[in-house]
Amino acid sequence: MSSAAGRDMRSRPAGPAARPGRTGPLAVGVTLLLAAPVAAGLLGVVLPAFGYMPALGGETLTTAPFRTLFAEPGLARSATLSFATGLATTLLSVAMAALFLAAFSGGRTFALVRRLLSPVLSVPHAAAAFGLAVLIAPSGFLFRAVAGPLGLDRPPDLLIVGDPYALALMAGLVAKEAPFLLLVAIAALPQVDLGRRLIVARSLGYGRVAGFLLCVWPGVYRQIRLPVLAVAAYGSSVVDVALILGPSLPPTLAVRLVGWMSDPDLSRRFLASAGAILQLCVTLAVILVWLAVERLAGAILADIANRGRRWRSDGAVRALAAGLVALPVATVLAGLAVLALWSVAGLWSFPDLMPASFSATTWRRAVASAAGPMATTLTVAALSSAIALLLIVVLLESHRRSRPGEPVRLPRALAGLLYLPLVVPQVAFLFGLQILVLSLGAEPSISLLVAVHLVFVAPYVTLALAAPWFALDPRYERVAASLGTSRSRSLLRIRLPMLAAAIATAFAIGFSVSVGQYLPTVLIGAGRLPTITTEAVALSSGGNPRIVGTYALLQTLLPTIVFALSAAVPLVARGGGRGRPAWR
Repeated sequence: MSSAAGRDMRSRPAGPAARPGRTGPLAVGVTLLLAAPVAAGLLGVVLPAFGYMPALGGETLTTAPFRTLFAEPGLARSATLSFATGLATTLLSVAMAALFLAAFSGGRTFALVRRLLSPVLSVPHAAAAFGLAVLIAPSGFLFRAVAGPLGLDRPPDLLIVGDPYALALMAGLVAKEAPFLLLVAIAALPQVDLGRRLIVARSLGYGRVAGFLLCVWPGVYRQIRLPVLAVAAYGSSVVDVALILGPSLPPTLAVRLVGWMSDPDLSRRFLASAGAILQLCVTLAVILVWLAVERLAGAILADIANRGRRWRSDGAVRALAAGLVALPVATVLAGLAVLALWSVAGLWSFPDLMPASFSATTWRRAVASAAGPMATTLTVAALSSAIALLLIVVLLESHRRSRPGEPVRLPRALAGLLYLPLVVPQVAFLFGLQILVLSLGAEPSISLLVAVHLVFVAPYVTLALAAPWFALDPRYERVAASLGTSRSRSLLRIRLPMLAAAIATAFAIGFSVSVGQYLPTVLIGAGRLPTITTEAVALSSGGNPRIVGTYALLQTLLPTIVFALSAAVPLVARGGGRGRPAWR
């Protein structure tokens, strides 16, 4: 979720003869190390899905687990909810990002929203879901605000949070994913020569929105296609947000899978494995349908261009675009504000707009009880982010050196392996990974949890760091080499300090991703290593908004601090802004 995410990780070659270098064994080794858990997890799911798990008496291959799965009541609805959630979230998020960029790219509104995106993206998905819940629930802040004009003296009898059509779940996901896609699209704008394209469009008589959508957006979309597919995969298989906002009778398929895997009856592991294969198929269906939507949208844009309409009057569209993007940003920030109120609220009866009294009792109790989960969260996030950063630096530097001075991009095969965790649903391989861990007799530990988080942290660190790493002008290091500086010294004294801002941002992004990991922590930690995220989601079922608000804010606190510190790193690297580099 970085400002660099979504670029195609290419830099302009130094000369016309530039060619992509060969991938060295070190880069291949690092990539396989990060991709191996996904492959092992998928294998660990496929075999039990077909009845083979000797530890539980499964000695032969059979389709019995699938027959049991398809006999489960409400299975078709659960799968349909997952499919619809993934597709609708992706469609709405992409449309909102495209319309906003078309309407406001380069203007004052654009600059304002861009500044607000980073705080929004630092909020974990679960915390944003809690915030939305306290806003839209029948006893939530929005109904309190209109209770007087509507004459309400009690919460309306409406099922909003947990509605059977998963509308609240979709809204919660869009509130996070639309800003994410907007930020990666903003990062991709320099790759498509925005200014000259818009000048050409205007010279041909096109309005601002039409000119952007026809002349600029196709190029931007090609740059952000991977993050879009990641949003589709995440939306169709999310667990923590679905537990907070999603329906319960029946829940989404991913939530049901977690229940089956956690069942004390170990024979349900066969059912859960078969369900994981079904979840993989549902996510694949979402991605395939989205690819068809891509083609359809391309054909529609081409048809509009061929018809010659200029769409000069687009004031209404621009107003709509402003509202569409302001809504998720305002929702996340307002939700956090209401959570903060609940965390210090005393008596707060409906329909009062503000609490009758304030108290720090909930905070005192929460800080004492959350000390352990906070320490675990901080340790795991810091270690997984630091290790991921080190591995990705090694990977990028190894590939960059394969042909000195001619970096181009990560090879497709290598990048595809590295980004597998973004497009393969977590529930489709974490069950298998858990079974593998159990079969090896490994006990839940901090080191094991760090290793699992690393699988999800590394792809985001790569998205954040690869583009600036390859884009840095190699002439700096050539000058250093001409003065007798070794490659390792050049890396430490020139490249790393010059990329201090990108490195700090990549670390902060990895840290935030680790803090938000719910399912890997629950399954691999086996409940023995609770984090602030797992505790917050578990407490949400109790329905106490004071405790939920406190834990949600604690969950947001750590990533916010790290993002703030990362913003100060470039100043430190430049010697406090006094013109003297701190590394000299």
